[in-house]
Amino acid sequence: MRTYGAGLWLFGQFVDRYAADAYGPPVTTVEAIERAARVEGLRVLDINYPFNAPDETVDDVAAALERTGLTAAAITPHIYTRRYQKGAFTNPDPAIRREAVELFRRGTEVAHRLGAGYTKFWPGQDGHDYPFQADYAQLWDLQLAGVRQVVEADPSMQYAIEYKLKEPRVHMTFGTAARTLLGIEEIGAANLGIVLDFGHSLFAKETPADVLQLIHRHGRLVSVELNDNLLEWDDDMAVGSVHPIDTLEFLWGLRRIGWERPILLDQFPFREDPVEAAAASIRTIEAMDRLLDRVDPAALAAAQGRQDALAAQDLVLNELLGGRAPVR
Repeated sequence: MRTYGAGLWLFGQFVDRYAADAYGPPVTTVEAIERAARVEGLRVLDINYPFNAPDETVDDVAAALERTGLTAAAITPHIYTRRYQKGAFTNPDPAIRREAVELFRRGTEVAHRLGAGYTKFWPGQDGHDYPFQADYAQLWDLQLAGVRQVVEADPSMQYAIEYKLKEPRVHMTFGTAARTLLGIEEIGAANLGIVLDFGHSLFAKETPADVLQLIHRHGRLVSVELNDNLLEWDDDMAVGSVHPIDTLEFLWGLRRIGWERPILLDQFPFREDPVEAAAASIRTIEAMDRLLDRVDPAALAAAQGRQDALAAQDLVLNELLGGRAPVR
């Protein structure tokens, strides 16, 4: 039986450049936890730090988790806000780089206090925008040095990098699975891995089920997040709403590697009810799992062994579409 979770931002306030006054009122971290608790089947949360309201404490958040029966899967420090607009670990100002490291130190303390399984790097401001803007080798060195300093300071904590091709930077330093794996191997820390976001992988023009196997092969898969998009932007839409076949293949890949940890949702329902948006995604995953239960694994393995695309797809599409005549 799967365990589901979500980034707590799914239940918060949403802002874009066209609605600067936001879609809905501000939402505190405690209020977001209470919203998340209304989603049937959702059990764990990735929680941003610092918390949404300035006066919210770790004790407040811990009490809300206990009251709702939810647990913290991860803590994600805010290293992608305006304060870090020129980068967190790649910032040209050494004082800002030290500040980012210190924020992670405090975030790690919060992760320990809340019993979170990992602390997550999402260095969205680390990278560059224009040609000739930066010395790329220097950016890479700064990126690795900052991450290394954080993870080596607390070997007891699991850390994970969530890579993304772009946004907010035009080019993020950790933009693809391969670049991120190279960086992790160069850092050389046993307690550092990857959060694989399905939508980020699509956005990077990867095949999510392929990089799932690659990251797992290197022993660096810490967590997975599901959503969907239109390939040109990180739209963070409901699971399976655009790429159901790719999502099915990803879920099949999770079966192949024996994944038993939670699946987290990373969605931004700007115009939808967040509780229903999360619930809809969980229903979709459950339905897709039931479909995959009907797929003959031996027949699929045989078709894949022959690299017979039509026969392999047929095994899945016949279950998805119903009544479709099989390939002869």
